[in-house]
Amino acid sequence: MAEEIKKNKQDRPSKPRREKPVKVDDGFDKRLVSVRRVSKTVKGGRTMHFSALVVVGDGKGSVGMGIGKAAEVPNAIDKATVVAKKNMKKIALNETTIPHETVGKFGATSVLMIPAPEGRGVIAGGATRAVLEVAGVKNIVTKIHGSTNRINVVKATINGLIGLKSREEIAARRGKSPEEI
Repeated sequence: MAEEIKKNKQDRPSKPRREKPVKVDDGFDKRLVSVRRVSKTVKGGRTMHFSALVVVGDGKGSVGMGIGKAAEVPNAIDKATVVAKKNMKKIALNETTIPHETVGKFGATSVLMIPAPEGRGVIAGGATRAVLEVAGVKNIVTKIHGSTNRINVVKATINGLIGLKSREEIAARRGKSPEEI
């Protein structure tokens, strides 16, 4: 009996650990957010394919996301990485956090992002955390409202980050110096 229980425990898959960003040889951090198995029913049965969601960033304020689809997981990840590098966007950072509070929206998902003081860390869910860490944000508090679909969460987070404006940008637009604002 005890041997059966021990065997069953060994057969169970362990919980997946949170992935650290992987340094790609060209200086970018790459994070695999999700892999989904999709199937298509045809006359001869079901055909299986994989869809991968990857986030790429340089850790200094640039971030991009990509989705790749292929018959095998490594090919899907490679395709998603290429797409993510093409879709890189520059975001405004205030040292290790964001300059101001913002809300990113995409579809039924909205992500509230609030700057945090030094030492607070990244307080965020899985998909939002991946985007923020590869972008180089070290101190932030986030909350997801609405749908928690990972693709929508990543897109909403990136939309919110793109909408950020630094103090210098706002001052230039108003024709003032940054100290006046």
